[in-house]
Amino acid sequence: MSIGVASSPFAQRHAAKLRQARFFVWSFTRSPSTMLGLGIVLVFLALAAFGPAIVPYPGDAGGAMNLGNRLKPPSAAHWFGTDEMGNDLFSRVVIASRTSLWVGLTIVGIATLVGVPLGLAAGYFGGWVRATIMRVTDIFLSVPGIVLALAIVAALGSGILNGIIALSIVWWPGYVRLVDAKALALRNEPFVEAARCVGASHARVLALHILPNCTSPIIVKASMDMGLAILAAASLGFIGLGAKPPAPEWGAMISVARTYMPNWWWYSVFPGFAIYLTVLGFNLLGDGLRDVLDPKSSRS
Repeated sequence: MSIGVASSPFAQRHAAKLRQARFFVWSFTRSPSTMLGLGIVLVFLALAAFGPAIVPYPGDAGGAMNLGNRLKPPSAAHWFGTDEMGNDLFSRVVIASRTSLWVGLTIVGIATLVGVPLGLAAGYFGGWVRATIMRVTDIFLSVPGIVLALAIVAALGSGILNGIIALSIVWWPGYVRLVDAKALALRNEPFVEAARCVGASHARVLALHILPNCTSPIIVKASMDMGLAILAAASLGFIGLGAKPPAPEWGAMISVARTYMPNWWWYSVFPGFAIYLTVLGFNLLGDGLRDVLDPKSSRS
């Protein structure tokens, strides 16, 4: 009786999932660069979540004026030095991580919500549906994303919210391309044909059979796009089309700090280093996830 229970389909599926999870953890942890990326991302998330509670001068994020501490170099009192208003740069850089996380998640989330359904529809239905969706996608891809984002922000007006809208508009075509190719390869697979033969609707086939097999490349792309989205938002802030001072945002801080180079170097170095580490962390994590979740693409 115990043998029958142990060899039941449920027990076999559970054992297979457990082996798969163990293999995933082993493959993921054996790469030092992937673990470094994971560590950087976890620190970034912790700073974004608890930054205002752990920084020494949380009030400086609101643009307080302490002219007596103006442009002080790094010291025990101010680890990253101070800016032209006397605000503590360490506090502002740490609290700015929350803005960057919000921006990155919003851009990638909107792009995923728009691009994935369109890619599924294009790859699964084909014909005129695919032709229409892909032609619109090609129009957006024909113009460099940052150039199109600049044009949209110029039309909507500067500001971090308009910057997010602009970047979201130009970010979704990549997901359409990715999911379309995957769905196109899956729509004639035997398990999809079997689902259609038993009377499953198109929505059910897409939700239960096509989409689950597209999640791995979507997760990999989203993890790598987080760093790129943060970098793009910082670029808009740097040229004055994103967040406006005194809002704590890395790109806007560097934009102001460039006028104080090279004498007050710390003003631009530390926000720039924060951007560098964040983008590096998400890229290393994305590479590790790709090697584990989508090994065929990593070998190509």
